[in-house]
Amino acid sequence: MDPKLLDILVCPICKGPLHYDKERQELICKADRLAYPIRDDIPVMLEDEARQLEPDEYSE
Repeated sequence: MDPKLLDILVCPICKGPLHYDKERQELICKADRLAYPIRDDIPVMLEDEARQLEPDEYSE
């Protein structure tokens, strides 16, 4: 994932910061508890495509 892209991407719902999970290839929004997938090096920033984080994942 390009670090410059990470600097400008925000959560499409709350406009908050995203955190890159390299292992799972996801962008994480802690505020909304959503994980947006990255497919073929392209972030899929659609709410319908995001998975809900489990309660024990990425707690603040």
